[in-house]
Amino acid sequence: MGVFLGYYKLTVGPLQTNCYLVYCMKSRKCFVIDPGAEGKRIISFIKEKNLKPIGIINTHGHIDHIGANRLIKKEFNIPIMIHSEDSSLLTAKQNLILSFFLSSNPSPPADDFLEEAQKIKIGDSFLEVIHTPGHTPGSISLKSEEFLLSGDTLFAGGVGRTDLSGGSWELLLQSIKNKLFCLPDNLIVLPGHGDLTTIKDEKETNPFVHEF
Repeated sequence: MGVFLGYYKLTVGPLQTNCYLVYCMKSRKCFVIDPGAEGKRIISFIKEKNLKPIGIINTHGHIDHIGANRLIKKEFNIPIMIHSEDSSLLTAKQNLILSFFLSSNPSPPADDFLEEAQKIKIGDSFLEVIHTPGHTPGSISLKSEEFLLSGDTLFAGGVGRTDLSGGSWELLLQSIKNKLFCLPDNLIVLPGHGDLTTIKDEKETNPFVHEF
């Protein structure tokens, strides 16, 4: 089967969040994944690449992953999608306060909720939702045939922090072991911060999960 999905990465905001534009190579339809900040820059890039946004997906509800939701939703009139267990974070008081310090905008509420094993269609292909709690209760990863968007669950040589409200070290390790490390070794991992990696590399060298 051919490659149907491509992606662009824009690293945005003071916390250097990776915003991904995952698009169908045929139709140019795309999802905006984790627009954490710099909404005007993201919008300009979308238009420059002639992409056609059909939705915003937040892998979780922390402010550095949702800070440009409002601008992008308004510009393209598209829905915001997140797992139900993180939906309250979009409008949580702490995010409203942090938005001022991170030059972000408070997010509108979610339009749709994502569930485990749900397949989100993009042109001739799709992204599959994998519920990976631990960093937050509603953290998700998104899998295509070519790559995995891991949010803040799994990084190159690291894992997401669990010391914030709703975090769980035990759940995080279970998500990585039972859901992500069962995926093909050659699958490219696109994390919420930092450089890309592969499932194989993390299984073999990640110091936080090497016991798996």
